[in-house]
Amino acid sequence: MFRALTTTASALGLLVLSLADRLPARAADGRPKVRAITAFVRIDRPQASRQLLDAAAMLRVARTRFEKDGWDVETIRITTQPFPEYVRGLAREQALGFLAELDQLAVKEGFLIALGPAMSQDDDDPAMVDLLGELLCRTKVSHGTALLAGEDGVRWKTVRATARLVKSVAEQSRLSQGNFNFTAAAMMPEYAPFYPASYHRGAGHSFSVGLEGANVVERVFSETGGDAAAASPRLAAELARYASMSESSALSAAKESGWEYLGIDPTPAPALDVSIGAAIERFTGHRFGSSGTLTAARLITEAVKAAPVKQVGYSGLMVPVLEDRRLAQRWSEGAIGIDGLLAYSAVCATGLDTVPLPGDVSEEQIARILGDVASLAFKWRKPLTARLLPVAGKGPGQRTTFDDPSLENAVLQPLP
Repeated sequence: MFRALTTTASALGLLVLSLADRLPARAADGRPKVRAITAFVRIDRPQASRQLLDAAAMLRVARTRFEKDGWDVETIRITTQPFPEYVRGLAREQALGFLAELDQLAVKEGFLIALGPAMSQDDDDPAMVDLLGELLCRTKVSHGTALLAGEDGVRWKTVRATARLVKSVAEQSRLSQGNFNFTAAAMMPEYAPFYPASYHRGAGHSFSVGLEGANVVERVFSETGGDAAAASPRLAAELARYASMSESSALSAAKESGWEYLGIDPTPAPALDVSIGAAIERFTGHRFGSSGTLTAARLITEAVKAAPVKQVGYSGLMVPVLEDRRLAQRWSEGAIGIDGLLAYSAVCATGLDTVPLPGDVSEEQIARILGDVASLAFKWRKPLTARLLPVAGKGPGQRTTFDDPSLENAVLQPLP
């Protein structure tokens, strides 16, 4: 009997070792997840399905390379040039049908898709913003954006059209959830791997990578406490180490696939319990939103920008309220609000991300909020985004009821 138990124990031990060998190295060495490998494709309408399938095949090659190197890859994604370019000449319903077919293909093949900006300049057709809003109420994995500011300044017609979209999608999409797949972007560079602000105007046949590194920040801040002098170089070294490791995998993927590698966004993106809010609280010793929060935001952003890799996208700090469980809690408590997030945006790439709003917010109020984000981005020549989530039929003191697995629900707060 004892011998049989010993044999069984040995077999179980071998099984555990075997399973451990297959676990992502993140569990052993503390590395972050790869949030996104994003391919950039220039759509030619008659060839769209084939182009997307080719890109999806490349992304699977890249994901396999990353996984062989020990990375846990969360999503693969495809970004197109601005969709008004390739639906030009189609009637409204034809355009919606064509874009819906792209969404269906993405669902079938297991990737997310970003359709680029509905408006890039103030002289673009605002009807494309309305079309995107209707699409977001119908589709599952399609994302879109509008560019509120660039080197020419704030684009106020785009701001107003975007406010109309946000209000409409909140009222017409299921659970007011459609705006989760839309963000208004200002001073946003091309080729960002993170959604929904991702877009490009180039030839395609290229890709970039985004990391989910809030766990690295929390670990470093836990080990260094509130000592900025100790935390700053340590965090920079750790983020640089993982960024360099991921770039090595990306370069291998580029060689294997023949697609051009454009860079990595080392922004330490959070994900519910992988919390940047909790990380910053480790540094300050107090609730997110207390004194010291802005210092932590600046420290993180500087560490990110110091990473010696080819950088794309935000390359800063994300503070997405409802994608981070601790931040959602602090929002519910009233510890943070729109003005505080905009203040932090002066030293990082925060903006207003997944911010819940009462359902009776007006288009005018939304436009003023968007205008503040765009003005701040233009003033400091930095990428900022606004992903606003008004909840139809709910007011301050009530809780959101989103059912997306990436979102945490929170108590709505009065508008300032």
